[in-house]
Amino acid sequence: MTIRRLCAVLRVRGKTELLLVILFAAGFAALPVLALLPSLWGFTVAWAVTYATDEALHAKAPGFVRRLATLQLSRTMRFAVRTVMLLALADRTDAPDAVLVTGLAVLSGHFLLVMMYSALHHAIRRRRVLPVIVRNLDMSGIDVPEPPPACLYRRFLRKLLHLDLPAHIGLIIALASGTWYFAYAGYALTIGAALAALAALLGQFRSVRAMPGRDAVIGEVNRQLAGHRPEVALYFSFAAVSRDFMYQVNMWIETLEQLDRRPVIVLRERASFRFLGRTRIPVVCVPKADDLAELELSGVRVVLYPGNAGKNVHMLRIAEAKHVFIGHGDSDKLASSNRVSKVYDEIWVAGRAGRDRYRRVRHAISDGAIVEVGRPQLAPVRLHADHVPGPVPVVLYAPTWEGWSDDDCHTSLIPMGVPLIERLLAENVRIIYKPHPLTGKRSAEAAAADRTIRELLRADEDRHTADDARPRLQEIRARLDELSGRHEGDDAQQLRDARTPGPDGAAQWQELHAEWHRLFWASRSGARHHVILEQLPTLYECFNQADLLISDVSSVVADFVASLKPYVLTNAQDLPDAEFRAAYTTAGGAYLLDRACTRLPEILRSVREPVHDPMAPERRVLKEYVLGPDRPTSMERFNAAVNDLADKAVAERAEDLVTPIAEPTAQPIL
Repeated sequence: MTIRRLCAVLRVRGKTELLLVILFAAGFAALPVLALLPSLWGFTVAWAVTYATDEALHAKAPGFVRRLATLQLSRTMRFAVRTVMLLALADRTDAPDAVLVTGLAVLSGHFLLVMMYSALHHAIRRRRVLPVIVRNLDMSGIDVPEPPPACLYRRFLRKLLHLDLPAHIGLIIALASGTWYFAYAGYALTIGAALAALAALLGQFRSVRAMPGRDAVIGEVNRQLAGHRPEVALYFSFAAVSRDFMYQVNMWIETLEQLDRRPVIVLRERASFRFLGRTRIPVVCVPKADDLAELELSGVRVVLYPGNAGKNVHMLRIAEAKHVFIGHGDSDKLASSNRVSKVYDEIWVAGRAGRDRYRRVRHAISDGAIVEVGRPQLAPVRLHADHVPGPVPVVLYAPTWEGWSDDDCHTSLIPMGVPLIERLLAENVRIIYKPHPLTGKRSAEAAAADRTIRELLRADEDRHTADDARPRLQEIRARLDELSGRHEGDDAQQLRDARTPGPDGAAQWQELHAEWHRLFWASRSGARHHVILEQLPTLYECFNQADLLISDVSSVVADFVASLKPYVLTNAQDLPDAEFRAAYTTAGGAYLLDRACTRLPEILRSVREPVHDPMAPERRVLKEYVLGPDRPTSMERFNAAVNDLADKAVAERAEDLVTPIAEPTAQPIL
């Protein structure tokens, strides 16, 4: 097995992490052997190696540590193994029975105290879970106790387990010197520190009794919402929320902030708060449907849905509002013309291509329910005419993911991703690789191809990245997170920190965001290739860096069309060109790349020699068809659509209030 394959199996990156894994495994394997020989000094070395590598792997290779947990080799189990092996060594070296019995009692008592601490910690955490958490609302009207000190509350298990160190070190010194005082001193320190920690947390438990109840929290949230009087709600739910899914919400934040109507964001999963972007819009997270039903949202006239999810029904029940599916990008995938969308009052698409896509779903969606609003998010995308290419062409490879089923699988990663990158590496180009956030979630083949591509490109990226820029980039990221309101606190802490944003926050965030991108690309100017996996740099900033996009059938292509730059669609099935273009609207302005990538040199010529770019006229026609006209702007069209639908909702509500309910007509008894 090659080193690369071994790293993939163990979920580690690079030789350094692989060496840590080898030392970790060797240390644990040596413990029982050296304990039974017995070899005090050999055991001490192995014991120290397991401690050090265990901590290092938590920091450098968390994927490997998670794999250990699935094999029932959790952190607690590993600490227990070290303890048992140490006691076995003491027994084999003829330590006095009193030392052994006391050691067994103390170390067993230590684990018992860890269990009691864990139970108490769980009770505190459960009491601090609230029915609603918010951002950008002033919740100072209710008194929420502060969380326990971080030293007692965060990563508590790691700290408590390490309290066995005094006992372990004292016993090892005692075995080496024959002076048993050291063992008893270590035992006393371990058990005393564990008891002190438990007592301290018990004192903190008393404060959580003052946590406000469900009615008080919902009542204060409703008072704040009544003051804000939201008219438009963006509603989002997903079963397994993570940063991989929150892009569906984050892409709409700036658009919502520019509306005439007052917006609110409604989320359904607590984890979504950690990955929500910066916004001054009030945000309400309500995990339970019963609690959502009690929120004061009677003034909401338009509800926008960026995704189809089962929990959407909890919001769709509001009859006074109009419900709109806005999606998270237009594409030729089936998800962009789903029959489920029939449950909404309207479906908003970017351009006429979206309307035609739904027309093909016969007898499902009324043409009158389709509204063309453009893509307001694309304002940061620079036009081809404003782009200044560098000496070496920049190719952005942004494949889509494998989808929820094979029927929806459009990714080029599995059939041709690795060969494509290898062919690009043979050309004189720079590569930016930005896979879909969900890549590898369903398909092991897609995950393997993704890992291989990262390894092909990353060595060069790391070698040429300026180290002196990293501290400043990290500093800016930390400040951006702070301005975004992100932190890892629990529900109660989120509620304590909720406040109305200051007037300067947005401007400062925009300045730092722009500075981060400038510094990022400048610091990597020497690198030929880039692997982009984080939220920054954004997809649209990658668009602006690229001379050419290579992608699959996805909304990324539709968005890139806004730049009018050349782009390539992968034709992994090697369909005839005419058939492929007929099947996929966005192929109308694309160069088509066969599975063997034989057309790649010819395609790259369109970038190196712009006069040889025959698809340029087609892209100009396609842009208006897919994204709509440039005037009025997308933001103006989107805002007008919100206003029109809100007015319609108000008019219908007024009509319902004045229209008397007809009495049932009496029927004669036959």
